[in-house]
Amino acid sequence: MQSIEKARDDFPMLKKTMHGKPLVYLDTAATAQKPQVVIDAINDFYEKRYGTVHRAVYELAVHSTHEYQEVRKKIAAFLHATKTEEIIFTRGTTESINLVAYSFGKAFIKLGDEVIISEIEHHSNIVPWQMMCEDRGAKLRIIPVNDNGVLKIEEYAKLLNSKTKLVSIGHISNSIGTQNPVKEMIAMAHKVGAKVLVDGAQAAPHLAVDVQDLDADFYVFSGHKLYGPTGIGILYGKESLLDAIPPYQGGGDMIESVSFDKTSYNVLPLKFEAGTPMIAEVIGLGAAIDYVNQLGLENIHAWEHELLVYATEQLKTIPEVHIIGTAPKKGAIISFKVDGVHPLDIGTMLDLRGIAMRTGHHCAQPTMKRFGVEATARASFGLYNNTEDVDRFIAALKQVIKLLK
Repeated sequence: MQSIEKARDDFPMLKKTMHGKPLVYLDTAATAQKPQVVIDAINDFYEKRYGTVHRAVYELAVHSTHEYQEVRKKIAAFLHATKTEEIIFTRGTTESINLVAYSFGKAFIKLGDEVIISEIEHHSNIVPWQMMCEDRGAKLRIIPVNDNGVLKIEEYAKLLNSKTKLVSIGHISNSIGTQNPVKEMIAMAHKVGAKVLVDGAQAAPHLAVDVQDLDADFYVFSGHKLYGPTGIGILYGKESLLDAIPPYQGGGDMIESVSFDKTSYNVLPLKFEAGTPMIAEVIGLGAAIDYVNQLGLENIHAWEHELLVYATEQLKTIPEVHIIGTAPKKGAIISFKVDGVHPLDIGTMLDLRGIAMRTGHHCAQPTMKRFGVEATARASFGLYNNTEDVDRFIAALKQVIKLLK
């Protein structure tokens, strides 16, 4: 097994400079850099093996179709799904959630029903449910969090009732890093007959996910956060549920037969994959999963947790810094504010020192409102980061605070 300590060398972008300084990339929660094997897999496919899938019998198309379907098998194994038919290719986590909101909503949500989300969700796990509830006449209920950013499970229990049809919850918060007790929450929801979608955008790249152990009804994530390409996402859904809900889009490939009188739909997973798919992106995601599996998700999680602990301890030594989100169980994400300094100014000044870090509301405005801020600075770690990155970040932050105060 390859050593994580040496994995940084696999990422060509990390050899670049920014404003003449060595790049310290601390924005993996937004998007991860790509290892050379992923870049090579995409280039090789376009240069040597490119052909469409499903629709032709010539050699290139047959080969492309085989590679494409092999990736579906890899993802099913990656998530511990029971069947490859339960893996739907989408453009990303956002489209996966929108697909479920539309299709599940159309099939199962009626006037007076309720959907539950939490106070610390990404906008992609808020807005689709707002739209669906407005369309179906349902009510959106919100799980509150405490001052540490931990969900109030006792309040969640009170929200669950016979009207609850679906709970949609982030596995790990993108804005403050809280890791939610999703297995417990799924069991609680199932007791009242509700289904559960887990937004795994911040979890699937960083810890082992077993959808059968979780008993998740739906699980979604994005390829670009898993060291793969943009434009490819995954929706896992239990076969019985995917069979029971209507297609999200109409077009080619998702049909069995078409006439002007009636169209019948294809079998899973093609029923939800209208149009020419993201073939190269799927190939790239397959290479990314191979790469992550080679390193081992348990090793990745342990490495990133060490960095999280180390960076948190270092930030606590700076009196002006206040960490937002101090849950005892967190992903490798640190959101913070600095007394008297706007996060945008922090981000701008750190950029000039080679530190790439996100500032803003992180597509989580309700979270910002809950903690009484308009924005935060956020450092997030990937498998390629190390303690030297943290040291350079902390030293640069101290310089910036001194200049801006």
